[in-house]
Amino acid sequence: MNQPTRQRLRVTFARGEAIKYISHLDLARTWERTLRRARAPLAYSRGFNPRPRITFAAALPVGVTGQREVMDLILERPVMPLHFAQRLTPYLPPGLEVVCVEEVYHRLPSLQSRVCASEYRVGVEWAESRQALEARVADLLAAETVVRRRRGKTYDLRPLVESLSVVEAVPGGFALHMRLRQGQSGTARHDEVLDALGLAGAMRSACRERLFFEGS
Repeated sequence: MNQPTRQRLRVTFARGEAIKYISHLDLARTWERTLRRARAPLAYSRGFNPRPRITFAAALPVGVTGQREVMDLILERPVMPLHFAQRLTPYLPPGLEVVCVEEVYHRLPSLQSRVCASEYRVGVEWAESRQALEARVADLLAAETVVRRRRGKTYDLRPLVESLSVVEAVPGGFALHMRLRQGQSGTARHDEVLDALGLAGAMRSACRERLFFEGS
């Protein structure tokens, strides 16, 4: 007897203000509950503790919203991506939104192995002029090395910052745009960039706007 053909769907979604303070584990659990309530035909892992086959491209830091987060699902049988998105909508909790759903080749490398960069928009409190903030940004970008310490080890933050700029004024300060390297070659965090700028504690908002993948 022929087994049904499994399907790999890529779901792009947004995480809003209402749930920005939940952990990555809680976000994964939220998605599992949502998918079960929508009766999605999820495929499960084998073993003593079967888990739905859901993988996320990258964990979103607590307190950060996301505009285009990405996860892959393996389904037991094929569905129409548009119908799947429509089916999920009534079960989504506040703060979670499906941006798009598409079918991808099931043998593609994992999302985690292909993430190479991320873009952030970060609002910071700043009482001085824009020029003074831009000077700090320029100093960081001009530095040959920016030595930081994480989990007891030192590393160079500078090559992990692909771009950094002041983009606009916001109430009480300015918004910064960051493109940061992320993946097996090293990962920069938006809060570490702020700390290197002397802005630790000045963050008022943060949004990961986009993830980038090798080969796309």
